[in-house]
Formats: sequence, structure tokens, C-alpha cells
Amino acid sequence: MQLIFLLGVVSLFADITYEGGRSILGPFFLHLGATASIVGMASGLGEMVGYSFRLLSGYIADRTRQYWLLMFSGYALNLFAFPLLAFVGRWDIALGVVVSERLGKAIRHPSRDTLLSFATTRIGAGLGFGFHEAMDQIGAVAGPLFVFFLLLFTRHFSTAFALLILP
Repeated sequence: MQLIFLLGVVSLFADITYEGGRSILGPFFLHLGATASIVGMASGLGEMVGYSFRLLSGYIADRTRQYWLLMFSGYALNLFAFPLLAFVGRWDIALGVVVSERLGKAIRHPSRDTLLSFATTRIGAGLGFGFHEAMDQIGAVAGPLFVFFLLLFTRHFSTAFALLILP
């Protein structure tokens, strides 16, 4: 149960970071001079890379059994990407950061779910995954709210992105 709780808390804070960052990507890209088409392409490309790479990441996780390493590596890439946007002044570089954030999610996701499946054998898969998903969803709602208040008080994208390092 401790691992399930720990992974749930990590997911909550991770979601605050990347869902918060994703909630302002459109206006941020426009602020950097990108067109609406580029904003759409950035989101679509990031999702395509993320979902495509999950297959390879799952295969690597199964072959190497390095679940913890892959999960930590993915979370690190995933969580540090959006705060890095505080220092980006061009939309093409921001596009690379967005794609790398989705790549981080692709790297961690299969390994994290595998570890969760191992951890839920005592309490049941439904309860374990349900708890984790609840924590995940709380973070997904809290993230955009957090960024809303950051922008309300700071009025700067760079400050909001930089403060996403806190969760």
C-alpha cells in the first residue's frame, strides 16, 4: 500500500506540473510568435511522439526489467521540461521542450504501471489503480488552477513556468 500511496502522490504532483504547463501552452506559443497552426502542430506532434514511444518503452522495460530507472528517468524528463520553458524565447525551441515532455511521459508510463500492478497484488488491482487514478485526476485539476493563480499574480509566462518546479 505504501508504494501505491507514494506513486499516487508523485502522480499528483507530476500532474500539477505538466497539466498546469500544458494549460497555457497555446497562449505561450502565441506570445512567442507562433501561429495557431504551429500551436496545433506542437500539441499533435508531442502526443504522437509520446504515444508512439510507449510501445518501445514498454518493450525496453520488459527486456531490461529496469522499471525503477525508466520510471525515474521519465519523471525527471517529464517534470523538468515545463519549468525550462521559463528560459525559452523562441517557439521552435519550445516545440522541442513540449515533445521532450511527452517523451518523458512515454518513458515512465509503462514502467510505472508495471510497478503499480506488482504493488496492487495485496489490496487488489481495482483499489490500487483507482487510488492512483484519483490522485492523478486531482493533480490534473489542481495544475491549471495553480497556473491560473500564478499568472493572476505574476502576469508573466516565464515566472509561471519557473514556479512549476515547486510541485
